[in-house]
Amino acid sequence: MNSEQGQIQLPSLNLPPIEPTLQEKDGKMLIFDALRKKYLTLTPEEWVRQHWISFLTKNLKFPKGLLALEKGLKYNQLQKRTDLVVWDKEGNPYLLIECKAPQIKLTQKTIEQACVYNKQLQIKFLILTNGIQHICLAWKEKSQNFDQLKDFPEPPK
Repeated sequence: MNSEQGQIQLPSLNLPPIEPTLQEKDGKMLIFDALRKKYLTLTPEEWVRQHWISFLTKNLKFPKGLLALEKGLKYNQLQKRTDLVVWDKEGNPYLLIECKAPQIKLTQKTIEQACVYNKQLQIKFLILTNGIQHICLAWKEKSQNFDQLKDFPEPPK
């Protein structure tokens, strides 16, 4: 991958490749976020999130206008930030994607952390991802818990 200043090695992910717009500023590598229309510090987690934004909008055909990044919420008096939320057309939370860096293993603790957000948001679908491994869960109202899915959810109707 080329930047304006030279080469940067970014991990390959288990998602379709993207063509990011990168730039170097003050010794930091930045990536352009098409949703927020600004450059962000390129961290491993941001690399995963940008792949998901591209995958959702280009491959799964989710409307860009329904995606929100780093939405703030309060849980037990603590301010938390979600990585990526997709809203339905009525403005209700539909899908939460919790992104981790590729070297972070997805564990039961990771799942429990993401489920904490669900207590506040009441999401229908939850995806935990490090860009290589993806765990997709669907909320079951009757049993009040998540079931693992084999496929990713469709865009909201």
